Amino acid sequence: MAYDSTATKERILAAAASEFAAHGVAGARVDRIAAQAKANKRAIYDYFGDKDKLFAAVLERLMADLAQAVPPGDEDLPAYAERLFDYHRAHPEALRLLLWEALELGDQPVPGEAARTRHYQDKLHAARTADDDADPRTRLFLTLGLVGWTLAMPQLRRMILGPDHSLDQLRPAIARAVRALPVEGGSGPA
Repeated sequence: MAYDSTATKERILAAAASEFAAHGVAGARVDRIAAQAKANKRAIYDYFGDKDKLFAAVLERLMADLAQAVPPGDEDLPAYAERLFDYHRAHPEALRLLLWEALELGDQPVPGEAARTRHYQDKLHAARTADDDADPRTRLFLTLGLVGWTLAMPQLRRMILGPDHSLDQLRPAIARAVRALPVEGGSGPA
């Protein structure tokens, strides 16, 4: 059977995503990634370089998958928040990887930052309200925070809302909260 480098790269990316989501960059081990991917460590270094570059490749893939699954559309921001919530609920490793990125890199530039910034600009265009003078950046930022924080902090959900408060109950609450966010420079909620 012929060697399939594309399949090997895909297995490495999948294994690395799992490893980084569980352990971050500092705690991830290339030998565990290689074992899970059924590849050798040399292939990882040849295809991706060091562990930081592999993490960057995983994040780039994550953001591409997320952008395809939850594209910015002409819909309103509350509907986008619900779709983003659904995506992160179905793919918890994606949010964990973004949290690890924040923990590991802090305020430093992130992998693929220019492309990711363009993607967020597309979301901003879709998030514009009828008030052309309004700046939707704060609304989009707070929307992402509402979705992400809700799913990233299950212990706070449990302690504040109670153990029986489900994610199904939170989904429409997030949309209502996004709808109520004031439009900076505008005349109130959009």
